[in-house]
Amino acid sequence: MADDDEIILSELPDDELVLQMHDDLYDGLKEEIEEGTRILLDRGWTPYDVLTKALVSGMKIVGDDFRDGILFVPEVLLSANAMKSGMTILKPLLAETGAPRMGKMVIGTVKGDIHDIGKNLVAMMMEGAGFEVVDLGINNSVEKYLEALDSETPDILGMSALLTTTMPYMKVVIDTLKEKGMREDYIVLVGGAPLNEEFGKAIGADAYCRDAAVAVETAKQLVARRHNQPGA
Repeated sequence: MADDDEIILSELPDDELVLQMHDDLYDGLKEEIEEGTRILLDRGWTPYDVLTKALVSGMKIVGDDFRDGILFVPEVLLSANAMKSGMTILKPLLAETGAPRMGKMVIGTVKGDIHDIGKNLVAMMMEGAGFEVVDLGINNSVEKYLEALDSETPDILGMSALLTTTMPYMKVVIDTLKEKGMREDYIVLVGGAPLNEEFGKAIGADAYCRDAAVAVETAKQLVARRHNQPGA
């Protein structure tokens, strides 16, 4: 008799398989997520349904528990990695089917700062929520941000800093956007350990995001608001 550890994914009906995938995402099981994704596709699920019902819904549970202090960064990174392995299968298929997406984000750590764990987590959680994410990495100058905004035309610009000395550079980027008359074209989200809400307001960002879970919620709200504006 098979014990509980030997769940055969291909033998589960759709609804149970989706719940099992939520559990596997929570546990950061990469291979199981790949297998589950393929099984659902083979059963005729659309790539978009696999993304939203199996992966994004599963990552929402991870995000909520991270926000509530039940899960911590290492566990969330494992979940996000498992999510990515499913996304690798779905991405080309989603591109073909022209599936709706939440929005697009360009994200990077600011000039002088080489910290990226928080930024990576935000990027992964945003992907997990169905956003397209372009990650510029660390140590980004104004020019690099502008170049990416120009070539990627995102909805959101995300900037992160972990050092008090690099925080002011966020204002340099936002001021440059204002000077060029581009500030209103983007939702600007900022984050990082030394920042707070007052700082976000003072430099002219749309929002300060305390952690990755907050970043996802804030991004969803602001993008929805922007799409609902007449003439936006």
